[in-house]
Amino acid sequence: MISFSAVALALALAQAPQQGPTEATTSGAAPTVITLDEALRLAKERNLDLMVLRAKLDQADEISWKAWSRYLPQVTATGAWQRQKDLSLPFPVGVVADPASPSGYGLRRQDIPIQAPEVWQGQLEVTQTLFSPALIFGIRAAMKAGQAASLSIGDGRRALLFGVASAYYGASSLKQARGVSERLLEIAQRQEKDARVRFQAGTVAKVALLRAEIDRARAEQDLKRARNSYESARLALATLLDRAPDFDLVDPPSPPLPATPDSEELVRTALQNRPDVRAARVQIDAARATRNAAIGRYLPNVGAFLREQRADQAGLSGASNWQAGLALQWQILDGGLRESDLREGNAKIAEAVAASRSAEAKARQEVLQALLDLDSARANASKAKEQRDLATENLRLVDVSYRAGAATAVELADATAALRTAEAGATAETLGAQLAALRVLQVAGEFEPTKLR
Repeated sequence: MISFSAVALALALAQAPQQGPTEATTSGAAPTVITLDEALRLAKERNLDLMVLRAKLDQADEISWKAWSRYLPQVTATGAWQRQKDLSLPFPVGVVADPASPSGYGLRRQDIPIQAPEVWQGQLEVTQTLFSPALIFGIRAAMKAGQAASLSIGDGRRALLFGVASAYYGASSLKQARGVSERLLEIAQRQEKDARVRFQAGTVAKVALLRAEIDRARAEQDLKRARNSYESARLALATLLDRAPDFDLVDPPSPPLPATPDSEELVRTALQNRPDVRAARVQIDAARATRNAAIGRYLPNVGAFLREQRADQAGLSGASNWQAGLALQWQILDGGLRESDLREGNAKIAEAVAASRSAEAKARQEVLQALLDLDSARANASKAKEQRDLATENLRLVDVSYRAGAATAVELADATAALRTAEAGATAETLGAQLAALRVLQVAGEFEPTKLR
């Protein structure tokens, strides 16, 4: 990935798509300057992907709360209103004189309501789990799962901020490449002016003037491409910061990495600090707690309850009634589901252990590979700077010889082209070294935005 970024920068000077400069560059107002620290701060506040991760982190925090909710008091209130047919039956309530009766007496009857036209009733029930091994281990499993999710989301947050820092370094290098193209254009314009004066004086052939004009046209095109490349990189960075590309950049500081980093120390740091490695370890504890929750289902659950009922129609116990007590639930046989969950839990523990070891091995390999890439990138950057210095000196000497008539226009053009290639290579390799150092910090778990000052 590092080498690709360096090559991409080198090719950007020759192959970047042409696009017009942004409004910030065409307007007279000076753009706002954003440092690397400010870019990272803006990204943490405004980056849309980070907002998504923060929302996911809030969701992960609710995992343990959901598990605890089953162990906390439960209060349930129910009520009902019923409209129905009014029913009543006549019941004898006494003896009255009845001349029509053979005995001269009759029964006095009174309608007794059997079914009221309206019925109101309600119930309030409070339950509290007192002892539940399955829930205890389930809460621990939920807490570990939430912790693993938080670590994984934190790893994603670091990766996004690493992308912002990389984009800033890349855009800053393209800005430097634009400055190089501007200097090369000035050299080409001066050489064209000298060639025209010499041609008019008759000291050089017209081919020398044509060659100088070709080099000047090429330098103008290179500058146009360099400017557009910088604008494209700035636009990409602005998207990460969720703001308009109306800002300018400054040269960022080199990543705080020793000249000769200790590989063993960085590996130990990575195994201790990397969020993905820590999340893999926490997953082992979560898997064990989930397995233990299945074991806890072999034990009984004990809970307390309080229940109160009220109705508008009095019954045998009156219009209200209450109950309180303890409830024991013990599932003796569940068709082998617990045994299956135990086997599944043991398999998940084995999976989590293997995933943790794989994460540690991957972290170790990434650190060692990043150090090798850093060593190569630093060597390439050093050689590229040496070639640039030599090409600069070579152009100066050829230019002096050309002015003295000891060098040809072809030699001068070749020296200019060599300097153009060396400048582009030095800029690209410097970026490659910076990104390689930044990559070492990331894979070692030491990438912190506050450390890039």
